[in-house]
Amino acid sequence: ERAYQFQFHEDFPMPFVCAMPTVRQIILSSVIVLCAAWTFVPSAPAADSLTVYSGRSERLIKPVLDAFTATTGIQIELLSSGTTELVNRLKAEGDRTSADLLITNDAGSLELARTAGLLHPLNMREVERAIPAQFRASDNAWVGLSGRFWIIVYNTTMVKPDQVKSLLDLADPKWKDKIAIPNSGSEYLQAGVSVIRATHGDEKTTQFLQGLKTNADSQVYQKSSQIVDAVAKGQVALGIVNHYYVYRHLAAQPGAPIAVIMPDQHEGGMGAIMNVAGVGIIKSAKHLDSAKLLVEFLVAQAGQKLFADLDKEYPLHQDVKADPALAERKSFRAALVPLSKLAELREATLTLIEQVGLR
Repeated sequence: ERAYQFQFHEDFPMPFVCAMPTVRQIILSSVIVLCAAWTFVPSAPAADSLTVYSGRSERLIKPVLDAFTATTGIQIELLSSGTTELVNRLKAEGDRTSADLLITNDAGSLELARTAGLLHPLNMREVERAIPAQFRASDNAWVGLSGRFWIIVYNTTMVKPDQVKSLLDLADPKWKDKIAIPNSGSEYLQAGVSVIRATHGDEKTTQFLQGLKTNADSQVYQKSSQIVDAVAKGQVALGIVNHYYVYRHLAAQPGAPIAVIMPDQHEGGMGAIMNVAGVGIIKSAKHLDSAKLLVEFLVAQAGQKLFADLDKEYPLHQDVKADPALAERKSFRAALVPLSKLAELREATLTLIEQVGLR
């Protein structure tokens, strides 16, 4: 079995030092958590605690889990690591695992866990009512929680938005030394390239990757926030990241000269590449009823609003609105490649990335 690479980025925990939050930020976060607690009513008896293996950064998922604890009294033991490491750990632990749930930032990884027999199929009306079928596994063994789009961030003093229509445009020689990209271990890069392969074929995808490699040269980053920062500082003109990194940057620095291009919306374009963060219950979970209760909370309006308000992601529940700073979801098209195909496409995608020699 291939040992998949992974990157250190804001959706992957690593040691860091952060600034102390302001009183206003603390109050706002507390209000959001309390509002979530007040609007969710548990529908099943629960155990005292759950163990969650999480491939998401703790600061992105913990406020949501804290809201669940405030509502139900169920404590969460959170183990954060790389998604690939966690899946491999679950395989090694087997039925002896203490994990009740797996949360990741990539549907392909969840599908790999499902096909490996690690996840518990679900028959829950709450899930099927809240989350559209295209964002769930065929047997509901994993369920999408929040959507993200692979977009182009550009410096508004260096680029006009009509200069770029497609991600494939970034391979044009005119952007030599003017773009920043994620490294080859990025799950976002791997998923994005898989969608491009499924849409355009290997030959065109290879040309795209070769162009990216040439144009980015040394501007290859482990963290998506670094790409946004490089664009904001004018070190490069454009970069490829998930949309929420741009909106988080703008929330902290409203005057930054950056904006988003939602790519491939032109006639004949493949549509924007979408992925989801999601959750699955471990097949051998020791606290199944409580685990189902957590899934129910995450897909309900209360949990979905937390993802929208705190993380700048697109909620998947149709009755929950995204942050008003984001592009209206109905205003652009998404690529049609099913999320479930990301798993089966990954092996060949990794081979292609290695052949091109992306760093």
